[in-house]
Amino acid sequence: MGMSVSSGGAARRRRGVPRYRAMADINMTPFIDVMLVLLIIFMVAAPLLSSGVPIDLPSTRAGELNIDKKPVAVAINDNGEIFLMDQKIEISQLVEAVKAQAKDGVDERVYVRAAKAVPYGRVAEVMSDLTAAGFKKVALVTQQEKK
Repeated sequence: MGMSVSSGGAARRRRGVPRYRAMADINMTPFIDVMLVLLIIFMVAAPLLSSGVPIDLPSTRAGELNIDKKPVAVAINDNGEIFLMDQKIEISQLVEAVKAQAKDGVDERVYVRAAKAVPYGRVAEVMSDLTAAGFKKVALVTQQEKK
């Protein structure tokens, strides 16, 4: 005679249709994307942080050096001014300042960077002062030739 109405509070589920629930998992894709972008930014920016005095280095075919720690760097700009680790210094004070910077003493490697326009005599003067002070690992830094 009449229709029966269920008074139960539970809703009827259709067969084969799953119920969707809130996910408790964290979506890692945006996090990984951000980390990869930061990695690329640091890979590009890291070589720019190695030296502070802008110098137009001569080009050679020599390969790049593998540097584990920050080296003692002496730079000579276009005007012949000498810099030790980004600080301008007189040539008379160079040897004492390099000895103060060198943690391994005279066994420390010293990199000399000089602009193309610097006279060879000025570079030779700086290198001879360093080798006369006992530094045997004095190296010239150049820019790698572009092909």
